[in-house]
Amino acid sequence: MSYKNQFHAETQLKLSPFFDRTSVLNESQEWRRWSGYLSATNYELNHENEYFAIRTKAALLDITPLYKYLIEGPDSQKFLHRLVTRNINICKVGQVMYTPWCDEKGKVIDDGTVQRLSDHKFRITSAEPNLEWLEHNSVGMDLAISDDSSTTAALALQGPNSRDILNAVAKETLDDLKFFWMKNTRFGDIPVSISRTGYTGDLGYEIWMDPSDALLVWDMLIEKGKPYGITPTGLQALDISRIEAGLILLDVDYISSRHALIESRKSSPFELGLGWSVKMKKDNFIGKRALEKELKNGPEWEFVGIEIEWAQLEKHYRKAGLAPGLPSTAWRTSTPLYSGSEQVGYATSGAWSPILKRYIALAHIKNGYSKEGTVLDFELKVEHFRKLTPAKVVKTPFFDPERKRSCPA
Repeated sequence: MSYKNQFHAETQLKLSPFFDRTSVLNESQEWRRWSGYLSATNYELNHENEYFAIRTKAALLDITPLYKYLIEGPDSQKFLHRLVTRNINICKVGQVMYTPWCDEKGKVIDDGTVQRLSDHKFRITSAEPNLEWLEHNSVGMDLAISDDSSTTAALALQGPNSRDILNAVAKETLDDLKFFWMKNTRFGDIPVSISRTGYTGDLGYEIWMDPSDALLVWDMLIEKGKPYGITPTGLQALDISRIEAGLILLDVDYISSRHALIESRKSSPFELGLGWSVKMKKDNFIGKRALEKELKNGPEWEFVGIEIEWAQLEKHYRKAGLAPGLPSTAWRTSTPLYSGSEQVGYATSGAWSPILKRYIALAHIKNGYSKEGTVLDFELKVEHFRKLTPAKVVKTPFFDPERKRSCPA
């Protein structure tokens, strides 16, 4: 039995069509489960080079585990327009829209992107399975929904050199591809779709292809990308970069309303910093009535960035006779935030940003304590003892380079 088949038999995990390459390159042999797939945590013994590839060169990530659904038919636009909070009626062919979608109480079920592939064909991506929800809400409509998760493979190429690499491979230039738009092209004789999207907050693209072409596409990108520092990159580096970009993660920064055991665990788009994505002028969409009421009264919570202030953090460790303790990887643990003796919020994920040289986190804070510049107390442990240290509310994204949105002159 081959290593690949033996590994699959022992773990019962799905293997990406890129696994023949990623498994050989994964020097650390560290893996995570992502939507039932085996995904590299990091390829090298630590994630540092992969992180800096995202920010200074080009990082290649296997994003095949994303859930993907195709919606086709005369009512596909009408259906999606009613399903999500964004205005799908203005989404043009070749355009991509990021959006959450809610239950009837205005609480977020999931978030992802909607790609308009043609007049009556869309692809929607999500973090969790959504096929049942899509089918339930499409009853009586003239459309077909199919699970595209295993029939389309996908790579993300992220970083300042990503456009140059794609221009060296693709038959058509990517110089005119705008942020959150996509185009069809070819790598040699291989048809691919390229969207200017990503989860790093940097210049980046996602490449969508038939799984049978996956290894050829990987090899072409690696070969043409060598002069540009292309680096296979895992989930640890991605986690730091998405925190720097202020991007939320399901089951970490919020819980799907379908899985929350109690009401207080659910969040509306307004409570997740996604109010900009809620288009209240739409005739109707799932959760609109509840969101209208919330908009009138104001959300109970705000989702913000915080920066843990360095001077006091250092003092806590120096007092214990230690150098300051900083997380080497992104953390995903609920950490209390206080105003005086009252807990007014909690951080959900954070990291030391190597490029910003700042200790940052994403946090839910009660309305009234979430104004930019507000100083709260962040809980940490130093040598087993609980300490409080100042943390300031700041704008997100923490990292927001112009190259993310701009095109060459």
